[in-house]
Amino acid sequence: MNLETFYEYCLSKKGVSEHFPFDEDTLVFKVGGKMFALSSLSQWEKNEQSVNLKCDPDRAQELRAEYDEIQPGFHMSKVHWNTVALNGNLADKFVKELIDHSYELVFKSLTKKIQNEIVDLR
Repeated sequence: MNLETFYEYCLSKKGVSEHFPFDEDTLVFKVGGKMFALSSLSQWEKNEQSVNLKCDPDRAQELRAEYDEIQPGFHMSKVHWNTVALNGNLADKFVKELIDHSYELVFKSLTKKIQNEIVDLR
């Protein structure tokens, strides 16, 4: 997956906004004010691209056992976040499924009021 595909896919999800809350390098995508994906832009430039995605703890363990490209979240909670290496070994479709899972976990954690506001967006 290239940076443009990652960027456009994340932004295509309902209610998503992009931020740089930590520094000018770390691109963060949020839904309802909560992070669901983040990535270092300088790592993309070095061709060492990866993304941190939220994940159900049980599924996170399964994914880490099955894929070398999926590791405990770098600088994140190792229980709830994975770092996914986007080195071309994982299919874009699979990476998009991981992004979807992260988005859905965060969306479901939002209050019903915020969820309804996002659902009602055009």
